[in-house]
Amino acid sequence: MKITDVVCSAGRTGFYFDDQRAIKRGAGHNGLFYVGAPVTEGFKAIRQAGESISVMLVLEDGQIAYGDCAAVQYSGAGGRDPLFLAEDFIPIIDQYIKPELVGKEANDFRGLCAMMEAIEVEGRRLHTAIRYGVSQAILDAVAKATGRLMCEVVADEYGCTVSDRPVPIFTQSGDDRYNNADKMILKGAQVLPHALINHVETKLGPKGEKLAEYVAWLRDRILQNRPDESYMPVMHMDVYGTIGAAFGNNNYAAMADYIEELGRIAKPFHLRIEGPMDCDSDRETQLTALAGLTAELDKRGCDVELVADEWCNTLEDIKLFADHKAGHMVQIKTPDLGGINNTIEAVLYCKAKGIGAYQGGTCNETDRSAQVCVHCAMATQPDQILAKPGMGVDEGFMIVYNEMNRILAMRKAKKGGK
Repeated sequence: MKITDVVCSAGRTGFYFDDQRAIKRGAGHNGLFYVGAPVTEGFKAIRQAGESISVMLVLEDGQIAYGDCAAVQYSGAGGRDPLFLAEDFIPIIDQYIKPELVGKEANDFRGLCAMMEAIEVEGRRLHTAIRYGVSQAILDAVAKATGRLMCEVVADEYGCTVSDRPVPIFTQSGDDRYNNADKMILKGAQVLPHALINHVETKLGPKGEKLAEYVAWLRDRILQNRPDESYMPVMHMDVYGTIGAAFGNNNYAAMADYIEELGRIAKPFHLRIEGPMDCDSDRETQLTALAGLTAELDKRGCDVELVADEWCNTLEDIKLFADHKAGHMVQIKTPDLGGINNTIEAVLYCKAKGIGAYQGGTCNETDRSAQVCVHCAMATQPDQILAKPGMGVDEGFMIVYNEMNRILAMRKAKKGGK
């Protein structure tokens, strides 16, 4: 079945674009606004509305397949592509992608994605957000054209098996880390709370004391309010490099001492620390530092897991971090990888290497990109998947949880309810 048209529309995301560099330099808050001037190129304010592009592929029988182009909250930071604005990039899709897709048979997800990802404009690959959204639409088109679920297309083309149980869902709190933690406990989130620890003085504490207090509070909050003892969520804290900023990016002993203490405080719950240090300079420096800290924790027999994030953006990056054991788990930040075919390959690579696979993303996505990501996760079975978009917990958890259960129900129905 052929693709007969490509139609785009501008959209909003579930969160905002934030200038991470300006925030790290101490930008203040005024309600939801940040105070001060932006630092990263392309930003007109430190925080501005997130934008997306819906890409709709019209099939010759009239069905419409769609995906959403979206970029991460902290665009332009950590080696990522620049700020993604709809008015700048719809013309790129119309000029360079539409002519390549119209008339093509929607029967080969991997092949169509490879063709799309090879397109260059003035010697450069398409923005990651474009490749992200167009690949989602391609997957949906192939699924609709062949009468399969999107997860079944992935499983068939990559030689994996669609899960018969839900993938653990990781919820993120944003700055409202107390009220939103309550929502997570009520919803039964398996991994929580993210916590957004992105400033040393106000969130981590100069000696790490503020995060330690929060971990203790969260431990007690779960114990006091969980429905029963079987609810044992993983604590996953994203610290945005603040531990390295407080103790020294290469001071593995001091960082490990602190992380071990956090692990003790968190008990009986398992703890993960995402992004313990952020070496702004380059990927190799970040890789070396994270691998060194990982080795230090392993040498001590510490069970706290480190999660790679910054400078681990592309499929090549993820393979490199996994190969060098830079972290116990890698966040596969879906929009950063471009086409979702790269997300699929990244999850499968991490699993083959014995490294934890966290199929993540960003709060700054859409309902549609979240739904398609669920299909990828159900086919590749990562260790956890991010509830997205937004920072409100309820909405993102609902979108991911419901899509996952639709898949399980439809698969069961196809098998005759057995």
